[in-house]
Amino acid sequence: MTKNITLAVDEALLEQFRLHAAQRKTSVNALLRRHMEEAVGLEERRRSAIAGMLALGRETQSTIDMRQWDRAASYARAGKD
Repeated sequence: MTKNITLAVDEALLEQFRLHAAQRKTSVNALLRRHMEEAVGLEERRRSAIAGMLALGRETQSTIDMRQWDRAASYARAGKD
């Protein structure tokens, strides 16, 4: 089910967006709908990625002793001399 909404935007911005939509052979409505879907999807993917990284962090047995961390040695190990 779709729901209508009302937006208040600057008149010049709306005119530019109409031209933008026309150049892409679509409507303002279709562009806004696609942008909203992409924005929501991006947020969901971001949350999922963060949850995955946190789960990996909880599962790992590795530790990092930052007292012994050395930037030069890290670069040397990575072959970035």
